[in-house]
Amino acid sequence: MADLKRFFKKTVSEERNKQSASVSVPEGLWIKCPKCGEMVYREDVISNAYVCPKCGGYFRISAKRRIKMIADKGSFKEWFTGIDNSNPLDYPDYPQKIENLKEKTKMDEAILIGEATIGGIRTVLGVMDARFLMASMGYVVGEKIARSFEEATRQSLPVILFCCSGGARMQEGIVSLMQMAKTSAAIKRHSEAGLLYTSVLTDPTTGGVTASFAMLGDIILAEPGSLIGFAGPRVIEQTIGQKLPEGFQRPEFLLEHGFLDGIVERGSMRDVLSLILKLHNTRECYGEFPQETAARAFDTFGKKKKQKKQKNLTAWDRVQIARSSDRPSAAEYIDAIFDDFMEFHGDRGVRDDNAIIGGVATLDGQPVTVIGIRKGHTTKENIRCNFGMPSPEGYKKALRLMKQAEKFGRAVITFVDTPGAFCGLEAEERGQGEAIARNLLEMSDLKVPVLSVVIGEGGSGGALALAVGNEVWMMENATYTILSPEGFASILWKDSRKAPEAAEVMKVTAAHLKELGIIERIIPEEYPASEENLPEIAEYMKIRMKQFLVKQAGKSGQQIAQERYERFRKM
Repeated sequence: MADLKRFFKKTVSEERNKQSASVSVPEGLWIKCPKCGEMVYREDVISNAYVCPKCGGYFRISAKRRIKMIADKGSFKEWFTGIDNSNPLDYPDYPQKIENLKEKTKMDEAILIGEATIGGIRTVLGVMDARFLMASMGYVVGEKIARSFEEATRQSLPVILFCCSGGARMQEGIVSLMQMAKTSAAIKRHSEAGLLYTSVLTDPTTGGVTASFAMLGDIILAEPGSLIGFAGPRVIEQTIGQKLPEGFQRPEFLLEHGFLDGIVERGSMRDVLSLILKLHNTRECYGEFPQETAARAFDTFGKKKKQKKQKNLTAWDRVQIARSSDRPSAAEYIDAIFDDFMEFHGDRGVRDDNAIIGGVATLDGQPVTVIGIRKGHTTKENIRCNFGMPSPEGYKKALRLMKQAEKFGRAVITFVDTPGAFCGLEAEERGQGEAIARNLLEMSDLKVPVLSVVIGEGGSGGALALAVGNEVWMMENATYTILSPEGFASILWKDSRKAPEAAEVMKVTAAHLKELGIIERIIPEEYPASEENLPEIAEYMKIRMKQFLVKQAGKSGQQIAQERYERFRKM
């Protein structure tokens, strides 16, 4: 996971100085960066992926240059050339303008699209070029995109589109507007075939392109500093009569508001797209793992000589251990158990909730979707992730990732550690109860295996919203409760000081819940989970997770969902 963190730049401070330049790289030994105004050596700009080496400003690049940077060498084959344009408005000189641009750009329209390989994996790759009428979308652009998605559907290929555009092509009027619906319809059919679409937003992506195919990717990425929005900044300022805030309609703004999965630097883009394709490569079943050389033994599990095992722990003792800030977080378990983890962001509606971490990873080579409720170890970390209390948009992000897993046939593994869903004014305004209820409804019928692991606190409906699994496991020192022992004692006994007694009555421990049939497995903690024994606990989990997935092999989606229904129906 550490290697991938450099690909995704998430904060305003990291990206604020990386605004896109407004011109392409000119000829000459020395060139002036349009962002910082400094003279830079042209070869340095080219070797730095067409990014200013002094200020980080992005130069716009041609479609052909982009393809050379992204596709495997010599693999790109263009599709659907020679589509005749029209002049539905009989707009003066429009046909001649198109011919002039064809000659100047050596392209037949504002998009170059076809088949290529990236990291050896076949994909449809399309790149829009701002030199051609600001990459506005007219009939030919829409037709190329629609035909490409149709062909990708026939050949079961993923699609990657690099988007940039000034929006609809005014010279074609209503015909241009109709391309929004046409391209979206083609994408829908591609999606229903269970195929991947990744869109990459570059500078600028606006208007009708933003309001159609650019924002319909299963995964949406953006280059740093790109202008992204429906209406242009000047139009908005004229409409509302005030100046827009700094960073408005930039990638970090969209990431914060839940509309992007990540911001990727240009130099890392090829590696990120290659990994995305790898993680979405088709598998026949859920348990395609390398042949085990021998049965695994656990004779030394948890036996650290420097630690003293705690015996005869009460329920209240385990409540305190489950709440300890020293316990490994969901993010740390993900890092220790899985490879190639790529975090995705946002609920596509309000914001990105840092209390939920989720994305795609591999478990010994098998792609899985992993989602966790995240806590921190310090006050600063806990403030950032709201002390592990998700808001509605966090649950919606988790559900978005689970539905995506269902589409691509990936198992879902969740890590639960929360005192409960966030109780606040904003959470109620945005429908906290509905968000949790929606997760319960949709998770109950997911057609892929779901494994939920309670690693710390399992607080009420906020925990259950990620724990509607085919199996639910608990750490030995974790707890799973209808509400906190303090709350239970306050409501029933009018005395929160009786929380230790309440913990015993409530049967909150893993041992109690295993006896009640609420969970299937207890993950041993010979000593309370910590940074020191995380590797061996993670190894134990990894082996058991693989066994769980192997058991799901050969089951239909309906069977998997029915088994999950029957599990909860017995309770």
